[in-house]
Parts: sequence; C-alpha cells; structure tokens
Amino acid sequence: MDFKWTFSNRAQEMRSSAIREILKITEKPDVISFAGGLPAPELFPIEDLKRASQKVLDEYGQKALQYSLTNGIQPLRQILAERLCRKGVEVTEENILITGGSQQGLDLIGRVFLNEGDVVVCESPTYLGAIQAFNAYRPRWVTVEMDEEGVIVEQVEKAIRKHNPRLIYVVPNFQNPSGITLSLERRKRLVELGQKYQVPIVDDNPYGELRYVGQHLPSLRGLGGDPVIGLGTCSKIVSPGIRIAWVVASTNVIAVFERMKQGVDLHTNTFAQYVLYQYIKDGHLDPHIEEIRKAYSHRRDVMIEALTEYLPNTVKWHEPDGGLFLWVKLPQGVSATKLLEAAVDQKVAYVPGKPFYPYEDTDNTLRLNFSNANPDMIREGIKRLGKVLREKVKDADMREAQKN
Repeated sequence: MDFKWTFSNRAQEMRSSAIREILKITEKPDVISFAGGLPAPELFPIEDLKRASQKVLDEYGQKALQYSLTNGIQPLRQILAERLCRKGVEVTEENILITGGSQQGLDLIGRVFLNEGDVVVCESPTYLGAIQAFNAYRPRWVTVEMDEEGVIVEQVEKAIRKHNPRLIYVVPNFQNPSGITLSLERRKRLVELGQKYQVPIVDDNPYGELRYVGQHLPSLRGLGGDPVIGLGTCSKIVSPGIRIAWVVASTNVIAVFERMKQGVDLHTNTFAQYVLYQYIKDGHLDPHIEEIRKAYSHRRDVMIEALTEYLPNTVKWHEPDGGLFLWVKLPQGVSATKLLEAAVDQKVAYVPGKPFYPYEDTDNTLRLNFSNANPDMIREGIKRLGKVLREKVKDADMREAQKN
C-alpha cells in the first residue's frame, strides 16, 4: 500500500530551479549549452589544488578531517579578511562566516531577516538563486528597474518609503542575469539610502574580480560598512565544486548567522576550507584569476561578435564589462520560454529570462553564459541560435504586420 506523505506548505510551494531543470536537457549529446553559470572546467587549477590537498593532509591532517567551528576555520577567515582589506573592505576575521556556497549565505539571510510578508526590494531582473532562497520565507518582492548604470536609486527610495522593506538585494558587479554594473555614484547613493532608512543592503558579489573592461569599483560593503551584508565565493574564481563561500557582516549579525547555521549543518566542510586556505597561502589565487580573466574576456568578445553576425538586428543585448553572462532581449511577442524547445532541437540551449523576475511577468529575454564553452563552440552555438531566432522573429514580425 502506498504511503501518503504530507509535506509542509513551504515544501509544497517551492519550485525547482529553472536552470537546474534546463541543465538536465543539455546533457543530450551534441547540445551546446549556454544555460548554466558554469566556469570553464579545463581551467580549474587541478594541479595546484592537488598539491594544496597533500600539504593539508601532511600539515593539518587531524584538524582538517575533524569537526570545526561553525563560523569557519580561523586561518581561512583571516586570509580572506586580509585580502578584503587590500581591496578597501575594512574587516577582520570576526566579520566573516564561511558558508557552503553563496546559496547557503542567501538562505541564512532569509532565515535571519525575513518573516512571511516582509518586503525585499531588488533589481528587475534579479538573480534566480536569490528568489528561490528567499521564497522559502514567503516575502513580498518589490522590483526596481535598471538602466545602463544599474538599479535606478530614485525608484529604490520610493520603494523604501512606500513598502518599508526588510532588505535591499542587489548584484552590483556584472549582474546575474543582465550583466549590468552599478555605477560608482549610484553605489554611493544606494548605501546612503540604506543608512538613512535603516534598511540592510545585501551586496551579492560573486563576479567582482572577473572584470575585463574598465576599472574595478569599490564594493558596497567597502563604501557602506556595517549596514551592508556582503557575499563572496570561490565558485567562479577557483571551483564551484569546493562549495566554499563567505558572508561579511558586522560582528553582531555574524553571531546571529552563526547560531542559525548551527541548526543547518554545524559547519562547512573542514577539509575544503583548509585546501582553499592553503591554495591562497601558496600564492596561487591571483595568478589564476588573471588567467581566467583573459580566457573569459576572449570568450565574451567571441560571443558578441557571433551575436552581431548571426542574430536578427531586431534582437538586442547588453555588452557586460565582466562576469559570465550576456542578456538578450527579443522583440515583443517572441517568447524565450517557447523558443527553448526549438533551440534544443537545433542542439543549443540557454536560460529563458522569465524566472529572473520574481513574478515571472516578462518572457522576451534570455541569458547566455560565455565562460563554459570554448570559442569554436560559442560561434557554432550562436549560429544555431541565430537560425532559430531568424525563423521565429520573422514569424512574429509577420503576425504584427497582419495586425496592422
């Protein structure tokens, strides 16, 4: 006899990640995938991590294989704090909590700050993973438009006055999914608003070190101090499989995160923390970042060239100064969600833009990842996508002409 399971309301309301579902499709043979936010696996620093792992077992073996502190091992927190200070973020190890990927950091922020019905102000579009993490705590979303300089801060202030939010969530550097970078003046204005209205700002910064054009900008945490909660990760600059990330916040907030994390997983993988610490200590991180910057910059340029060559001129896109993504806008009336099936038939995949809007009310956008595929695959994949788009955009134009 089948057992009848009764799940919580929270479990019943949670949806699977659209990206994770699409990645299942891309496992089909010969599909060129621009769907995931995957770093290039051929650029993973395997040999350096292998040597770091051996050193860890030789020098810290018993500690590295044991339970450890909930907020993370002291050597890693200290070396991360020193690195952040060199980048203008004045913190100590006491301001840092190590998490199992940034996704856990987002979940902890939701657990600590959000009650059902609380308002989160975010960019439109915004990071799908944040939507999924925060939705477990049943917030209300208030979205604010962006332009080429990032989120429009005047609209943020209006949203604060009207909705009294618990959090402002932004991805200021090469935003996922749009690729847009928040300008320096707007960064300053945004942290001023957070301080003025006593609203915490979540500065999600997984891509900040992956800049290919222009000068690095100070982080919101560096500009705003304790009212800003920063998120960082090694997923895009070392390896996502290690699952090591960190939250940067005031010590009183870190203490609350620590208590909350104790009930989740006790602590993040001790061995992986030591390996990352040793890898950074040995001086490998910055040279590796420079290597992947060069590779990803070239792949970005190749994708932009291919988009220009193969896509209809009614299709527009934003050219990011860094990060991993290009954001493409289709003509009105062309559904990126419906188009995906035709694209997969041509053995190319992307992520429709609809899930990046909390209320999924926009369907003529899509996100393309340029870091995972090599340049030849990028050109071929965009060529295939262009074939699909030329057919569908032509059909949409014909329907529009018939209406008129």
